[in-house]
Amino acid sequence: MTGVRVLLVEDQELVRTGLRMVVDSQPDLTVVGEAADGLAGVREARRLRPDVVLMDVRMPVLDGIEATRRVVALPGPPKVVVLTTYDLDEHALAAIRAGAAGFLLKDAPAEDLLRALRAVHAGDAVIAASTTRRLLDHLAPALDPAAVQAVAALTGREREVLVAMARGRPNAEIAALLSVAEGTVKTHVGNILAKLHVRNRVQAVVTAYEAGLVRPGDR
Repeated sequence: MTGVRVLLVEDQELVRTGLRMVVDSQPDLTVVGEAADGLAGVREARRLRPDVVLMDVRMPVLDGIEATRRVVALPGPPKVVVLTTYDLDEHALAAIRAGAAGFLLKDAPAEDLLRALRAVHAGDAVIAASTTRRLLDHLAPALDPAAVQAVAALTGREREVLVAMARGRPNAEIAALLSVAEGTVKTHVGNILAKLHVRNRVQAVVTAYEAGLVRPGDR
């Protein structure tokens, strides 16, 4: 079975080397290419058609935010996981809104990185990292009327699924929590993304916070 094909987009060569070593150490993950700036990363994503792109936020020529926007606009786009140096980085939130499936700190444990690659490839999202939670704290104080209106279009069960997503639960856990089949959860998730007009689970979670459906610290 073909493993998950990963493209590394990072301007620091030593960081790229370390990422490659971690990813290539796994039998189900393979680095298929590297790029040292955002523009080259978009070109390589178009050429190599990887499954997942690990994307630095701050890079020369083209930053990770615009590069993410261009990558997710490609036909049959890969999932993008954004890498950031800082635990609180508004650029990372901008990348999420541009279509990234999640983000990680560069100093995260190798296990977290590997788990993130597998999770986004499987259709889940990387939303449990401390940096994500801190950024969502900034969304909580002021409600976004557009988000409130979008969430109002969801059914009661879809709202339950969205809340569970916002609490970091994968589909299997949501299915067990609601006593339904995992396939049913996947259907609900697809309907939620369509109704909220978002690309992925992370953007849906951001909308849930902006609408006040969930608050930081909710369990």
